[in-house]
Amino acid sequence: MHDLKAVRDDPASFDRALTRRGLAPQAQAILDLDRKHRELIQRLQDLQTRRNDVSKQVGQRKSKGENADDLIAETARIKAELPEVEAQERAAGQAVTQVLEALPNMPEDVVPQGRDENDNQEVRRWGEPRKFNFKARDHVALGEKLGMDIATGAKLAGARFTMLRGPLARLERALAQFMLDRHTLENGYTETSPPLMVRDQAAYGTGQLPKFGEDLFRTNTGHWLIPTAEVPMTNIVAGDIVDEDALPMRLTAYTPCFRSEAGAAGKDTHGMLRQHQFYKVEMVSIAHPDQSAEEHERMTKCAEGILEKLELPYRTVVLCTGDMGFSAQKTYDIEVWLPGQERYREISSCSNCGAFQARRMNARFRPKAGKGTQFVHTLNGSGLAVGRTLIAVLENFQQQDGSIALPKALVPYMGGTEVLKPHA
Repeated sequence: MHDLKAVRDDPASFDRALTRRGLAPQAQAILDLDRKHRELIQRLQDLQTRRNDVSKQVGQRKSKGENADDLIAETARIKAELPEVEAQERAAGQAVTQVLEALPNMPEDVVPQGRDENDNQEVRRWGEPRKFNFKARDHVALGEKLGMDIATGAKLAGARFTMLRGPLARLERALAQFMLDRHTLENGYTETSPPLMVRDQAAYGTGQLPKFGEDLFRTNTGHWLIPTAEVPMTNIVAGDIVDEDALPMRLTAYTPCFRSEAGAAGKDTHGMLRQHQFYKVEMVSIAHPDQSAEEHERMTKCAEGILEKLELPYRTVVLCTGDMGFSAQKTYDIEVWLPGQERYREISSCSNCGAFQARRMNARFRPKAGKGTQFVHTLNGSGLAVGRTLIAVLENFQQQDGSIALPKALVPYMGGTEVLKPHA
């Protein structure tokens, strides 16, 4: 959500930021709606004040034995008019809110201008893609002989569902455990186990509603299945005023995630790259505004550290204005090298949302110095997408016979198993 006062104070800057996002200017339309709303607020206050004054005058006249019929008639007229003005005022306020809540967060000045992923800018690389002396296979060709059962997943639930069996099911669990241990024991995050279903207000707070409801799954109870643990973890502070000393709050969770992929029809339908249900280890930080930029860099390093420990080559890019998510003001994508595709693919996205989500959630902190409260800053990042990490391990550590020589960091989590061998 945007700060209406900021639009009033500097509409030109607001429109420039929208233009960087590839959107048309909106400031004047917002200010026109806001002016109408404030006029109705004033009209409502004037009517309420007049009603109170007239009521006093009626009492004064009656106490003197004087006729008050004209004032009583005026009171009746005001009483009849008030509900109509109140309804108009509510509608005008909602009109302002509906425009503001549908607009994405404003990009930081350092975010590169661009239209799509082709305009993202690489900031660093780590590791060298492995050179194979045989033709590298993709995760589907490898996984079919290791326990990746796409056919049964489709039989049970349809397209974009996969069942894992045996060693791959264990590898998925091992990866998640490894990630959680790194984040909790070394990176300072507190593990949580949040609800997998949330109410409208929680999805609204992180920006999924009202604009992106079609990307979510809804239950017959009116709950939403979470698309990421960012939603429940960030909303932990919704409506709260936290102490400044409590910041930053760093949280992590391993959960299934559910996405309808309504906007991705026909995209990445091969294998496990884009699923309706997948597992992810998520990181969330609730930070002081003065520290959120530093926290963003730290979070990104935590995600990169997982890949480095797993010996997986990656590159980190900063997303351009046209490729950022709705709630983000700056985003780093971490892309892992997939030999089967001979390209880097996203495995983590780490975003600083500034006060955008906090304003929607009314999440604030009380500074030790000064009066009043301020909105916190919220950040989220994948640490990592477990399914895509599994894909990366299969493709990067494949052997000519189709076996997988696991990275050393995973061996303890696999009960000492060093190599996954394909079945005949």
